[in-house]
Amino acid sequence: MLDAIRWDSDLIRRYDLAGPRYTSYPTAVQFHSQVGSFDLFHALRDSRKALRPLSLYVHVPFCANICYYCACNKVITKDRGRALPYLQRLEQEIQLIACHLDPAQKVEQLHFGGGTPTFLSHDELRQLMAHLRKHFNLLDDDSGDYGIEIDPREADWSTMGLLRELGFNRISIGLQDLDPAVQRAVNRLQSLEETRAVIDAARTLQFRSINIDLIYGLPKQTPDNFARTVEEVISLQPDRLSVFNYAHLPERFMPQRRINTSELPSPAQKLEMFQRTTEQLIAAGYRYIGMDHFALPDDELAIAQEEETLQRNFQGYTTHGHCDLIGLGVSAISQIGDLYCQNSSDLNEYQNSLAAAQLATSRGLVCNADDRLRRAVIQQLICNFSLDFAEIEQQFNIDFQGYFGALWPQLQGMANDGLITLDRDCIAILPAGRLLVRSVCMVFDAYLEQQNRQRFSRVI
Repeated sequence: MLDAIRWDSDLIRRYDLAGPRYTSYPTAVQFHSQVGSFDLFHALRDSRKALRPLSLYVHVPFCANICYYCACNKVITKDRGRALPYLQRLEQEIQLIACHLDPAQKVEQLHFGGGTPTFLSHDELRQLMAHLRKHFNLLDDDSGDYGIEIDPREADWSTMGLLRELGFNRISIGLQDLDPAVQRAVNRLQSLEETRAVIDAARTLQFRSINIDLIYGLPKQTPDNFARTVEEVISLQPDRLSVFNYAHLPERFMPQRRINTSELPSPAQKLEMFQRTTEQLIAAGYRYIGMDHFALPDDELAIAQEEETLQRNFQGYTTHGHCDLIGLGVSAISQIGDLYCQNSSDLNEYQNSLAAAQLATSRGLVCNADDRLRRAVIQQLICNFSLDFAEIEQQFNIDFQGYFGALWPQLQGMANDGLITLDRDCIAILPAGRLLVRSVCMVFDAYLEQQNRQRFSRVI
């Protein structure tokens, strides 16, 4: 059993820096336009030769209503007809990608994100899933992890029944906050009853896992009213919880300009919110997985972390990091072997590329030897809270302390501060350092000093 986390306010104040979430290393900030569809075809060929299993991500960008805090790639429209031309191009992309893969490559993981995937009509969802099944080897025995993001305002019992029939067995529910004043301030009115109805349907229909997303740091939030939201959410007993720190970046995300800055909680209040949330969830039996994620002890993520098989990719924490991840749709990111590539984030560009029978790959990166090494180091730290030097040395044929000698003073400082233990054989992140695991990972990030830290959220 991993030790409980320990809240140390002094350490948090000193190490609560802005930095990447490390869903990849190198991060998407390093992507460049020299990577294109030729590189993607080359990577798909290697994937086919190795018969690697697959993880599919499908991006559905449409939302009927705008949430002011949102930083996702989205299209706000009441016109449901906007989805049709997009789906036609998405089906083209599916066909173009799939013909470079082997039908024997099983799709272990599938995730629909957005936007609001249930913006699509029932017929559109049926057609899209039928097209995916035609071109990819989707599992029919319910053994895959097939998830979809749900807005309870856009889903009812019949929707949930359809999703289960189509093969989905996991849902992720955007909730954010239950306080009506907070909801009004971010333009997302969503009742507890709507959320509970979707969860009741999911349980009755035997969905395997339920995740709920919360955000702290929104306008009009206080430690007391957010604690009430967390209490209500605990009563819903989700299998997993994601508790995100709201990053207010109105210069990058236009909808955030509608938020009244004077109504945002102070940094001290945000810290108190996360501390109280952590205490509430741990008292309710949830395990801290890392990076704002909590799970019940019998959840696959918690078990994988116990067994040191947990991984992290663009889907977040996962038990399917060994799969090649193929992103489909506008702005979607793929990770295939050592290639990262991203589709155009502009809807018209995405659709026009595919209309011309071209993939919409717009940028990416091919990992070099140093990237692969540092990726493995960061993955171990962020998933297992420990790093065995011998394992890395054997895998990459290096002397760990020699290769990373320049970082030793920083690591020693973290050890002196009580974040980690550091000896000749390993790094172990202590209970007081687990909330700050991103800060430890940032030490190994070769690109961070060149980057504008304002592009990232703070650790806590």
